[in-house]
Amino acid sequence: MSEDALSPYRAKRDPARTPEPVPPPGSVSPGRDDTFVVQEHHASALHWDFRLERGGVLVSWAVPKGVPLDPAVNRLAVQTEDHPVSYADFEGDIAGGEYGGGGVSIWDRGTYETEEWTDGKVKVVLRGSRVEGRYVLFRTGGSNWMMHRMSPPPAGYLPLPARVGPMVATAARAVPEDDERWAYEMAWGGVRAEVHVEGGRPTAWSRDGIDITATYPELRAMAESMGATQAVLDGVLVALDAVGRPSVGLLRQRMDVTGAARVRRLSASTPVTFLVVDVLHLDGRSTTERPYRERRALLEGLGLAGPSWRTPPAWFGGGAAVLTAAREQHLDGVVAKQIESPYRPGARSRAWLRIATPRTRGT
Repeated sequence: MSEDALSPYRAKRDPARTPEPVPPPGSVSPGRDDTFVVQEHHASALHWDFRLERGGVLVSWAVPKGVPLDPAVNRLAVQTEDHPVSYADFEGDIAGGEYGGGGVSIWDRGTYETEEWTDGKVKVVLRGSRVEGRYVLFRTGGSNWMMHRMSPPPAGYLPLPARVGPMVATAARAVPEDDERWAYEMAWGGVRAEVHVEGGRPTAWSRDGIDITATYPELRAMAESMGATQAVLDGVLVALDAVGRPSVGLLRQRMDVTGAARVRRLSASTPVTFLVVDVLHLDGRSTTERPYRERRALLEGLGLAGPSWRTPPAWFGGGAAVLTAAREQHLDGVVAKQIESPYRPGARSRAWLRIATPRTRGT
C-alpha cells in the first residue's frame, strides 16, 4: 500500500501538539490483517472507535453508541480516516482544540478473521476479552455504515428493559425493632427518577412513567462518564440550596419545564443533582432479584460521583441515629430497606419503610 493511505491522518495532526503516533511519510508495511481494537473516545461527543488492521493500516469507524451486543440492535458506524497500526496501542489525552480532543482508552482488543470484505460490506469474527462473535458492517451511504451483531447475544445477556417501574416504601412510625436486618438512607424529598444509561446516553423516566430526559440535561454528563456501562439507575433529583440542603422551592422551578432554551437557562441558574440509590440492571443482567445488600455493593462499585450526580451513603443498622441525623439536617426522614429484600418494580412494599422525622410526622 502506498504512503497515501495515511496522508489524511497526518494532515489532521501536528506531532508537536498531540501524543498520538504520527508516522513520517513513507510506505506502510502490511501485517497479518488480524488485529482489532475498540477505543473509548471522550471527544466533543462520546463514541467508540472500532478499528480493523488491513493492508498495513487500521481501517476505522466511529460508533457513537458502542459495539452492539444485541443482534436486535444495529448501531451507526461512521467511517473515518485510516489510522497507523501503532494506534492500536494508543491511550492518552488529546489536547482540547486539537482534532479529536479528549481522552482515549482501549476498551477492547484482540484478533479477528475476515469472512467478507468489499467496498460496502465487511463481515468479521471478533475474538476479544469483551466482544466475541460475528459482526457485519454495511454501508448505508457515503461514510455512514451500520454495525450489526450476527451472533446470538452473550450467554445470559438481557437487553436494557424499556422501563422497570419504581418500588415504593410504606409509611411507618418508627425504626424497625430488628434494626440489624435493615439498611437506612436519607429521604431526600425530590423527584424520583429511573435513568437508563446505554452508550453513554441517558433516558430518564419519572415515577409516573413520563420521559423527563430533556427536562434534566444534567444527566448527560453522568451518562457520558459511565462510558460503555449499561445500567438502569433508581434515584432522586434534587436542587440544593446554598448550604447543600435539598430545596423544594428551587426544585419546583425545574419541574415540568419545556423548551430547550428555557431548560438550558434554568440548568445554569438552578442546577439539579441526581442522587443514585439503587441499580436495577447492569451490563446485560437484571439485578432486581438480588438482595439490597448486593445491589448496594454493585452501585458503590460504579463509583458514581460528579458535579451533578453522586451516590449518597447508606447505613447498615443504627436506624435511630440515622433518623436523628436526618432531623438535625432538616430532612424529611429516612427510608429503611430490608438488607435481604429484592427490588419489586412498581410495588409498594413493607420491605421498604419511610419513617418521617418528628418535624414532618403527621403532615
